Amino acid sequence: MAKKKENTAEIGFEEQIWKAADKLRGNLDASEYKSVVLGLIFLKYISDKFEERYQELIDEGKGFEEDRDEYTFENIFWVPKDARWGVIAAAAHTPEIGKVIDNAMRQIEAENDTLKGVLPKNFARQELDKRRLGDVVDLFTNVKMADKGDSRDILGRTYEYCLSKFAEAEGKNAGEFYTPACIVKTIVEVIKPLHGRVYDPCCGSGGMFVQSAKFIERHQGNINDISIYGQESNPTTWKMATMNLAIRGISANLGKFNADTFFNDCHKNERFDFIMANPPFNMKDWGGDKLKDDPRWDYGIPPEGNANFAWLEHMIHHLSAKGRIGMVLANGSLSSQTSGEGDIRRNIIEADLVEGIIAMPSQLFYSTGIPVSIWILNKAKDRPGRTLFIDAREMGTMVTRKLREFTDEDITKVAQAFDDFRADKFEPEKGFSAEVSTEDIAKQDYILTPGRYVGIKEEEDDGEPFEDKMKRLTGELSKSFEESNRLQEQIKKNLEAIGYEV
Repeated sequence: MAKKKENTAEIGFEEQIWKAADKLRGNLDASEYKSVVLGLIFLKYISDKFEERYQELIDEGKGFEEDRDEYTFENIFWVPKDARWGVIAAAAHTPEIGKVIDNAMRQIEAENDTLKGVLPKNFARQELDKRRLGDVVDLFTNVKMADKGDSRDILGRTYEYCLSKFAEAEGKNAGEFYTPACIVKTIVEVIKPLHGRVYDPCCGSGGMFVQSAKFIERHQGNINDISIYGQESNPTTWKMATMNLAIRGISANLGKFNADTFFNDCHKNERFDFIMANPPFNMKDWGGDKLKDDPRWDYGIPPEGNANFAWLEHMIHHLSAKGRIGMVLANGSLSSQTSGEGDIRRNIIEADLVEGIIAMPSQLFYSTGIPVSIWILNKAKDRPGRTLFIDAREMGTMVTRKLREFTDEDITKVAQAFDDFRADKFEPEKGFSAEVSTEDIAKQDYILTPGRYVGIKEEEDDGEPFEDKMKRLTGELSKSFEESNRLQEQIKKNLEAIGYEV
C-alpha cells in the first residue's frame, strides 16, 4: 500500500506541473511552450543534483565545494553561482525573471560542453506571462526533485508525463518526438536490451532509451552494461532527447548535432546489439533518388516514394552478428508488392532475419489512428527457419474516446509468447499466435500479415444445443426478412406518392 501512495503523490505532482504549464502557455503554441516547460524541469533537476553534492562537500569540511572536478567526477553538471536555483527563486516575482533564467541557461551551457546549444533561452520573450512563470518557479522551489539513493527520480517521471501531454496537445505533429510508452515497452520487453550497444536511428525525445534503462532496473541489471547511441534530424527534438537522457543519468552518443540519418549517418561504421525505432510512417520525400547506390541496401533498393524499407535496411546494416531489431512500421509494409517492396521483404525473409511480427491495435498514437506492426528481427535466431506471429489487434484498453493503451498485462502476454518461442516451449493460441516456417510464409507470397497465420479465435461454447441455436437463429433471420420486405414496400409507396416508380 505504501508504494501505491508514493506513486499517487508523484502523479499528483506531475499533474500539478502540467496544470501550471498549461496556464503559462498563454498565446504560445504547444510546440513553443514545450521547450519552456521542459527546459525549466531540466534546470531544476541539475540545480538539485548540484546542490545535493555541494552540501555533501561542505559537510566534509575540506573546502572543495567550488572545485569543478568534485562534480564532474560524479557525472553532475557544474552550475555557476548566478545560475543556481537560489538565484532564480529569489527573482521569481520580479519582471526580470525571464532574463535571469535565460542567463542561467547560457552560463550552464558555457560551463558544460555536452549541453552547448541544447538548452532553451526564450524565457524573456514578451509573450511569456512573467507572473505565471514566477508561480511555476515557486512550485519547483517547494519540491525536492533530485534522486534519492536508488529510487527513481520524480523529475524523470514528470518530464515523461509532460512529453505525453504535449503529444496529446500537438496531435498530428506529436509523432516527431513521442512514441507511446506502451509501444516502446513492448519492444523493450521482447528484444531485452540488458547488455551491449543500443541504437535508435530516429530517437525522438529518447523514449526507447528511457524504457531500456527501466527494463534493466526491473531486472536488477546495471545501466553501465549498455552503451547508447542515437540520431535525430529535428533540432528541437534532438535537444529534448539530450535533456531527457541527462535527467535520467543516461550517458548517450546522439551525435554532435541533429542530422538526417540517411544522408549523414552519425554512426556510419558502428554495429549494434539492439536497435529500436519508430521511424516516420510511409515517408515520401526522403531523398531515395540520390541514394540508389548506397551500401546499406543489401536486400534491394528502397522505393523513392516510401522510406519504410529504407529504415529497415539501414537498421539491418547496423546490426551486430547476434543483434536484434524491434521497430514499428505501418501495416502496408507487411504485404506491399509495389515498387520492389515485395522483393525486399522476400529477401529479408529468405535471409532468415524475421523472428516475429506483432500486429498492434489501432488508436495507440496521438498523431494517427492507423494500426501498426512491430517487426522483430534477429541475426542469431534461437529457432532458425521459424517465425512467430502475434495478432494483438483486439487487445488494449480505450483510455479516452480516441486513444487506446496497450496494458502491462497485454505486454506481458506478448513478451511471454516470444520467451516460450525462443525456448521451444511455444503453444499456439488460435486467433492470437502461431509459429510458421519460412516455407509456409513463401507459400503465402512472403506476406507477413499475422491474421493469415494465427486463424480465427475459437468462440466459447455457450452451452446452447446446436439444433436449438439453429432454430432460434433461423427464426430471427425470418423476422429480419419480413421487416426488410415491409420497409421495401413502404419505400416504394413513398416514392410513388411523389411521382416515382421503382
